[in-house]
Order: sequence, then structure tokens, then C-alpha cells
Amino acid sequence: MTLIKGTFTYSSGEEYHGEWKEVFGIHMVQHCHHYEGEFVQGKFQGVGVFTRCDGMKFEGEFKNGRVEGYGLLTFPDGLHGHPRNEGVFENNRLCKREKCQAVIQRAQASAKSARGLSL
Repeated sequence: MTLIKGTFTYSSGEEYHGEWKEVFGIHMVQHCHHYEGEFVQGKFQGVGVFTRCDGMKFEGEFKNGRVEGYGLLTFPDGLHGHPRNEGVFENNRLCKREKCQAVIQRAQASAKSARGLSL
């Protein structure tokens, strides 16, 4: 199987950087928000890291393009809140506090893999 590295720019100005035929990549939204991690059919799916323009970051699981599953929320000041915003997220909201270090580590590894594909 031949893999192609490249950049796809949507008409909205959003960009996808990565390898085609693989599930890793980087998705930038108007050169500000960005996602590094796994994709399925063009949507955030699996594990990865989403960072907003203001520095707020979510490291964890995504389903169908949304924060969904285990993960950790980090605020722009680098803190995680008190109590810590770590656990199970549904519909982009924390619904159950629970430690999930293994998922966070997988998300960070996925983001690192995606960065390795960048041109």
C-alpha cells in the first residue's frame, strides 16, 4: 500500500496535514484550534489532543468528531481545575470523575505520531 503525505485545505480554510490511507493526522481550524490524533472518515475518532486558540486542551477519546469517552481537560493557565477535570466525558462535558492515565498517554502518543507525519 502506498501512503501519501500531504495537506488538504477545505473551502472553509481548515487544513488537514498528514498521511492518506492512515488514521493519524493533524487538523487545524482556521490556523488556530488544532487536533492531533486519529481520524476516521475525516472526523476525530479514537484518541488525540485538541487544543483551542486560548490554550485550553483536551487529551483523550473522541467519537464522531466530538469529545466522548475518557480524558483530561487542561485550562489555559495549565491547571486542571479543582477537583481535577479528568474522567468520562459525554457530549463534550465531564460526567464522571475518574483517573484515566492510560488513555491520556495513548492520546499523547497519537498526537506525537500525527506530528511526525507533518510536512
